[in-house]
Order: sequence, then structure tokens, then C-alpha cells
Amino acid sequence: MSLPKIMPLTETVALIELQSLVLDETRSTLVPGPARATLPNRIAIVGNYLPRRCGIATFTTDLCDALHAEYGSTELLALPVNDTEEGYTYPARVRFELSEDNVASYRQAADFLNFSNIDLVCLQHEYGIFGGRAGGHILELLRRLRMPFATTLHTVLRDPNRDQRAVMEEIATLSDRMIVMSQHSAEILQEVFHVPIDKIDLIPHGIPDLPFTDPTFYKDGFGTEGKEVLLTFGLLSPNKGIENVIQALPKILSRHSNVIYMVAGATHPHVLRREGDKYRLYLQKLADDLGVGANVVFRNRFVSPQEMVELIGAADIYITPYKHKAQVVSGTLAYALSAGKAIISTPYLHAIELLDAERGALVPFDDPEAIAAKTVELLDNDTARHAMRKRAYLYARDMVWNRVAQKYMKSFERIYNERLRNPRATFSAENTEKTLDRLPAINLDHLYRMTDHTGILEHAVFVVPNYPEGYTTDDNARALIVAILLEELGAGAPTGLDDLVSRYLAFLWFAFDPTAKRFRNCLSYERQWHESEGSEDSHGRALWGLGTVLGRSSNAGWRGAAGRMFELAVPAAIEFKSPRACAFALLGLQEYLDSFPGDRAAFGASDVLASRLLNSYRANHSDEWNWFEDVLAYSNARLPQALIRAGMRAANEEMVSAGLEALDWLVTIQRCEVKGHFVPIGSQGFYSKKTEKARFDQQPIEACAVVSACLQAYRATGKSRWRKEAWSAFNWFLGDNDLQIALYDPTTGGCRDGLHPDRANENQGAESTLSFLMALLEMRKLEDADATGNKL
Repeated sequence: MSLPKIMPLTETVALIELQSLVLDETRSTLVPGPARATLPNRIAIVGNYLPRRCGIATFTTDLCDALHAEYGSTELLALPVNDTEEGYTYPARVRFELSEDNVASYRQAADFLNFSNIDLVCLQHEYGIFGGRAGGHILELLRRLRMPFATTLHTVLRDPNRDQRAVMEEIATLSDRMIVMSQHSAEILQEVFHVPIDKIDLIPHGIPDLPFTDPTFYKDGFGTEGKEVLLTFGLLSPNKGIENVIQALPKILSRHSNVIYMVAGATHPHVLRREGDKYRLYLQKLADDLGVGANVVFRNRFVSPQEMVELIGAADIYITPYKHKAQVVSGTLAYALSAGKAIISTPYLHAIELLDAERGALVPFDDPEAIAAKTVELLDNDTARHAMRKRAYLYARDMVWNRVAQKYMKSFERIYNERLRNPRATFSAENTEKTLDRLPAINLDHLYRMTDHTGILEHAVFVVPNYPEGYTTDDNARALIVAILLEELGAGAPTGLDDLVSRYLAFLWFAFDPTAKRFRNCLSYERQWHESEGSEDSHGRALWGLGTVLGRSSNAGWRGAAGRMFELAVPAAIEFKSPRACAFALLGLQEYLDSFPGDRAAFGASDVLASRLLNSYRANHSDEWNWFEDVLAYSNARLPQALIRAGMRAANEEMVSAGLEALDWLVTIQRCEVKGHFVPIGSQGFYSKKTEKARFDQQPIEACAVVSACLQAYRATGKSRWRKEAWSAFNWFLGDNDLQIALYDPTTGGCRDGLHPDRANENQGAESTLSFLMALLEMRKLEDADATGNKL
């Protein structure tokens, strides 16, 4: 089968700032902006790490160093796997250590990554470094990750056994992208494991940016000045085929008597534990038996990066006589290429690819005669050898670590973009049981936790109130509405409700400036106002809260305090230009008019605001855009809700019809095209006539608004379709969403602050918690109406 080639990633990417631990709620504006930065701020690399002695450890360390050098503001964490009980003395970048054969440590590592606010994980995969059958323990980590991850494959088998196939197939399914280092690896992934081509990135093995030097510059450091040096380096094991070079030496020496063959590197630790230094001793005896012992130098130690540079630099010819064709990656071969060495290699897959176009010479496997002939040929012909060196060096410039780091970051950026376009639930989220279409019990623990003697605090750090962020009129008005809805439960109302209502009302009283007749919005924890006049939105929400007290509460004291503010604050709202502020104020007026339908001034104000909304709809809507403005931003469904409710009171069919038409269009475009679940307009970019619809971040305030608006549409039409739409929006809180993650936390009574493309925002602030409670209480009224047969 002929497969398309994977094109290497070549684009460069821009730097971004490091995100803080706290994921702040932000106040949205009406101006559509660009999507949030798509480069991850915190990256974790899972793979071995120096000082452990193996190729994966060297690669992971080099990759982390290169990413840090190119993207200094990106925080990098490393999670190595220990193959010994005592472990290793790691640098500070290593934050968590896995134990190779302890499956629990893999689960704990996943918990650590999820808790640590990691944006993206990059797994370095080699079957042999993980515990379990075919390294299957790593699946325990991957299945639990909540963030996206890429997998770099250091081995890709064309003929895997059953266990190896099963592990690789699951890794491919779970991974957002698969990174390979050779075209052959990409082809095997497609042919054998059926990984689609658009999920594969080809990024070469990184190499140091070494100078193109004459080998004589380094030879005196190894006592080989005046010699012609052949070199093989790397951790020794029987599959390296070094015996074939030693067997070729007699013929090479017969032509070039000053040749030295250097074998640099310690025996692989796993081989050493299993069978000792048996292979090295065999090679030494073989050299002595062939009479070439004086010409073979064994450097029996782990090669440091600096020594590696000097060793490669001193070599005239680098030889990789490996015995297995299936080897798809060789770091040592890549390093030799980076220094512009003349290279002789057996035709394993990585060598075939790297040494193409006469960048090196290939000889058959296990063929000392061919190795001898090619070595003599290159040593005899300086011109040909140097031309080969130059071709290798120029080709390798695209493999230096800084460019490889750029390609890795480009792959990570692509993962973020793909999550934005096509969000998907993690394995753990998909396999977590969800309770949909059922209302949870009312839990006010977090509401009490977030409320102090001043009012409700705006933000939380996870579930802890965030004092430095202070309070807002917006949130205290919402809290007042929720408290009054709780009062309507009657005998089922919670204890302590009186204190809550009084505090939220007192906050609005404190926020109201009787001279300007406007509400201030942002209050510090030290009770200092940040502005002399709040936004139109905050004023409108305050009116909504006060109107709810006047329209629904049976407490005369609360109604008296609310009434004084309401009367003073309504005139300013008549001048509002913001459609949302008009809608919030209009909802407050409708609540008030439920109790005082004969108030002509209030009815007149309602008519002004409702007409303004209707005129906005007339001016902006079209066949393709049934909306009040050129942009869909935040609290969108409150606009049609307010228009429907005002139209019903005024018996204005045009208002009701326009509100229903707008709401129908809104819920249609906020429905997943594939699975049909609710997908609110994202706050990172919104949606305008000139921009694409932002999918993230998804906010609880949008789901709450749609629940309320759809229930209002149900009251207006009696059509069951609107009940279903309300349930769809409510189920978003319970986990029927793009990421299959519940936003509502029944253990705290709080609601998470939203959905990012890869995870939930774990902070449980006021706006999100109040949005859930408001939606829950409105849905309870629907259930109660069904149970009693009363009209909703």
C-alpha cells in the first residue's frame, strides 16, 4: 500500500506568558476578540531523565532543555520512571517519580498532573521503560489524564506481539497526536496500527548544534593523534553488532595500519543487571584472538554530553553496525550526522532514511567483509569522504535542538487548536457515570462559604473564598435573586435565609449612590469602591434583584428596603444603551409589575426598554442572523427572555414572536452538531457576523440564562420543545457537555467556573455557583408544577 508522506513541522511559534495557578473569572466585553493563546504554559514530559543512563533519559533531558531555551516563559516539569528502588538524584525540574513496576505510582502520577494545572503532557514512549506486559502500566496514567497529550514514539514495531499491539493501539487512541522521528515510523503507524495520517507529526531526533571541524582537533584528547579513528558509541548490548567491526579490522589494518577503533559507552544497565559485562568481555577476547586488541579501545563509562562532542569530533568514520532492521530511531546516528561525520551503517530503518542521497554508506547486516571494504574505500578517498561529511552536516541543520523544540511546540499548538475545533472528552470523563435529567438536592454549603458579613465574594481559589478579589454588585444582585427563590420554597426554605437576604440587600444599599442614582460595582475586601459609578450591566442586575424581592418576597421589611432603592434607580435605566443592561432592568421591572401591575410609571419604563430591545432586533436581524446585535457575547438568552416576558404582559405579539424567533436561533446554534448537547458561545472571542463562533471558554452563566429563557418560552407557548431545551442546558452542568465533565460539585454545593478546551476551571466562584443554583431552583419550580398540576 502506498501511503502519503508525513511532512515535517517547520513553522515557528510565538512566546506567551506563564499563566498563574488561579484561573480567574473575567468580565466579558461586547467586543469580539481573538481566541485565547493556544500555546501551553505548563508542560509535563513523562519519560526517563538524566542522571539515569539510557537514551530516553538523554533525549528527554535534551528536549526539556531545548524547550526551555526557546520558550523561557513556559514551565516544564519532568516525570521520570525509576528502574531501581533507590532512584536517582534528579534536578529540580523533576517533580514526580514513577516506580517502573508499581502500577499505583502511575495512577498517582496522573492525579499529580491533573491537580497541578498542567496544560499538556508529552509522553516519551519505549516499551521497555514502563512496567507491566509490554509496558502496559503506562495506560493507567494515560487513561486518567484530563489534559491533552502527545506521545513521542522511540520504537515502532512492524511485527508487534499481541500485547505490544494492544498497548500501542490504546496509546494511539488516547493520544491527541503521535510524534515520530522517521518517515518509516509514520508508515508503520498507518499500515500496522491504522493511525490516521492527520494525527501524526514527523519531528526528527534532536541533535546538538556542533561545529564542522577537522577530526585532528580533538584526537590528542584521546591519545589518537596521527591515527585514523573509527567510532561506535552508545550503551552496549549484544544487538549492537560491534563484533562485526572487530572482525573487519584485520582487513582494514592490512591497508591502513594506523586505524584505531574506539568503542565508547557503558554496558546497558538492564543488560548489566541481567548478565553482567558478558558482551564486552566477549568483544575484548574476540579482538585479542584476531590480533587486533591493540587497535581496539573500550571506553567503559557513560558518555557525558561534552565527552560525546569530543568523541564524535575525533572520529574519521562513525560506524553503526546494528543487527536489527526494525530499529526506527538511533540517537547516536543522529548525533554523528550533526557533526558531519562520514558514516557507515547497516540498513536499519532510521539509517536508510538519514543516510539517503549519499549522506552515508550502507552495508549488509552481519557482513564484516562489506564493513572492511567500505571503510578502506572511504579512507583511501579523502575527497569522497569529505563530500559525504558535508552532505551529512548540511542535511542535519534542520535537526538541531532549537529547531526541533520549535516543531514540538508547533505540535503542541496544533493539539490546542484541534481541541478548540473538535473538543473531546478524556477516557476518564467518558467512563465516569453521570446523572442526567434528574435534579440534585439543594446544597447551599458553598453559598454560605462564599458569603461573609459584607456580602458574597466574587472569586474563589478552588473552593476557598478569594478575599483579595473582593465583591461585586453583579454577584450580590444574583445572590439576592437566588435567596428570594429559596424563600419561595416555603416550609422547605433553608435555615439562615434571613441573614443571607439581609446581607445581599445591605450590599446593594451600600453600592447605591443616592446622589448619582447609580450603583457602584466593584468593592475591595477592605470595603473601598474601585469606581464612582458601575457599569450599566451592574445597575440592571441590581434592579433585577430588587424587583425580584418586590415581586416575590413576603417579607415586608425586605420589600420596604428594596422598594426605596428600586424607585430611585429605575430612571437611570431608561437611558441605558446596552441591550443586556436593558434586558436585566426589564426583567426586574417584570418582577415588580407582578406585584404592582397598576404602577403606570413602572409600566412605562418597561415599555421603553422592551421597545428598545425590539428595535434593536428589527435593526440587526436577517435570515442568517436572528439577533439583537452584530455580536453574541455573554448572558445572551436574557435578551429574548426579557422581550418574551414583557411582550406577554403588554399583549404585544410582535415582541413575543421576535423573542421566540431569537431564542430559537440561539438554542439552535448552541447545539453540538454531532451529539446534540448544549454548547454555549465561548467567552474567548464570542461570535459575530464577521468572526467564527468561539467554542470556549464555556461559562455557567450562559447555561443558566438558557434555562430561564426556555422556561419563559414554555410559559408563552406551552410547547414541550422548550422544556427539552431547558433540560439540555441544565444537563450541561451535570456533565452533558463537550468534555463530559460535571460542572456542579455535589460535595461542596459549588459550581466550577467553566470549561476550557481541555479541562474544567476548578475554581468555584460566585457567578458560577449562583448560576447553577438559579437554574436548579427554576427547574424545581417546573417539577413542582408538574407534580401539582399547577401552571408554571
